[in-house]
Amino acid sequence: MNWKSIILYLPAAAVVIGLLLVVFSTAFPPVYARIDNADQQQEITEFNSTVSQVNQWFRNDWQSAGLSQAPPADEKILLRRLSLALHGTIPSLEELRRFETDKRPNRLQQWCREMLEDPRFADYFAERFTRAFVGTQGEPFLVFRRDRFRNWIVEQLKQNRPYNQVVQEIISQDGLWTGEPATNFMTHAVLNGDVDENKLAGKTVRAVLGQRIDCAQCHDHPFADWKQHDFEGLAAYFGQVRLSAFGVEDRKNQEYKVEDRITLEERTVQPEVPFQENLLPDSGTRREQLAFWSTHPENRRFSRAAVNRIWALMFGKAFSEGAPYYTRVDDLPDPEDDEGTGTALDLLADAFVASNYNIKELIQTIAALEVYRLDSTTDEIDDSIVRQQIDHWAVFPLIRLRPEQVVGSMLQAASIKTIDQNSHLLIRTFKLINENDFLKEYGDFGADELDERAGTVPQALLRMNGKLFEESTRPSPFNATPRIALASGSPEHILETCFLTCLTRSPSQEEKQFFLTQWQEEKSVRWPQRTHDLYWALINSPEFSWNH
Repeated sequence: MNWKSIILYLPAAAVVIGLLLVVFSTAFPPVYARIDNADQQQEITEFNSTVSQVNQWFRNDWQSAGLSQAPPADEKILLRRLSLALHGTIPSLEELRRFETDKRPNRLQQWCREMLEDPRFADYFAERFTRAFVGTQGEPFLVFRRDRFRNWIVEQLKQNRPYNQVVQEIISQDGLWTGEPATNFMTHAVLNGDVDENKLAGKTVRAVLGQRIDCAQCHDHPFADWKQHDFEGLAAYFGQVRLSAFGVEDRKNQEYKVEDRITLEERTVQPEVPFQENLLPDSGTRREQLAFWSTHPENRRFSRAAVNRIWALMFGKAFSEGAPYYTRVDDLPDPEDDEGTGTALDLLADAFVASNYNIKELIQTIAALEVYRLDSTTDEIDDSIVRQQIDHWAVFPLIRLRPEQVVGSMLQAASIKTIDQNSHLLIRTFKLINENDFLKEYGDFGADELDERAGTVPQALLRMNGKLFEESTRPSPFNATPRIALASGSPEHILETCFLTCLTRSPSQEEKQFFLTQWQEEKSVRWPQRTHDLYWALINSPEFSWNH
């Protein structure tokens, strides 16, 4: 080919090279992302008093128990802790690089606030609240739309609507389940075309008041003050609910009747609350009255239940009323009559009411607490003392990640860029499909997702050898492993980057020595394969699947 022919092909070659550069810059964006220089230096002061009071309560409790608390956790670990709690995934390498260059005072406080404004927070927490109110069921499909209910919760969280108003609407709303999404709380309890008042009563007390009275449906509660007539009185508030062509409605002339278990005769039950009858309004439908009573500022069960659930989502387990008593997220004991004798839970509940039931402010308050920022390790070697530290929150609890956190973290670790609403449509579609498939195989905890469970061998094998890991880490222009191998300038940098991306921390000196030595002995293995193998080891390590 002579020089004249070369000149003829130069324009086409330039176009091809230009396209390759565009594709390369898209597939391989800079690993080090820049920080947004927006001016967000102002201090958050609204909850300082509550933070101080709760911190002091825990210090007094530790002193009374003769316990020392764990040291403060590293800030990167705290960022991981917040990301798992609020977004259901570990932070991306892109976010970690921004965090490292963030020099704002109280940057963790600022990042918490920004995470709450991220759409990922509303999406993740909406699923958590949806499970509390309607579980994970998809039936009865003809009159129940779980996705509509969840999407409605998403919008309430984005607007930061007061939580008491959200709950009031869930209990009292009428209309079509397609047009009024809150009514799906009613229709999820439809059985054979009829509304199950008992299911609604039990679910309301558990989700709204944080207590379990289900067994009182058949007999008096053996360990609490709940009686069978208490359960029947609450169920009667749903006794007028019926479905029609117009959706959920209350038939005011209809009475609630049950079969007497002794005489087997039908008897009428009037709506009645088991305590604080003075909080009931004088007007409104039965469900409107129950909704107002349930969320009344003086009904401390409501605020305590809300705080306990948020606490459980932030820490991985519900608040403990004191060693050795452990409470489930929806099985709190009755509040003390004297408010001055309350626990940290009561202090936070009072602040929650004073903030007009502001969920985001409550989360920021919990995230700012000393107890939330403690490390998960302790210098104590006596198992009995360690157990006391755990019971008294003197060390941050180690809790196994829930299935959706595991799959979210695996997908995020496989990407340099943050996977969020701004990600490419193909990436978001890949994430959605693989999340659903993984959860089916891994196992979903359902409505009891906050109950403590041990990991299983099949779950570990699924992480090791499952399709998700293979597809998300297979060398390609969009996956993290080849990009880290190509972009990092040294073995030390590859090691550092992989540890940050998977475990949100730097490798220890022993870990550095081990991997660098091994890599030196395996000179025939290419760097992309080495990076892939390291990813396999880190994602399948016990540390990856715990909240620490």
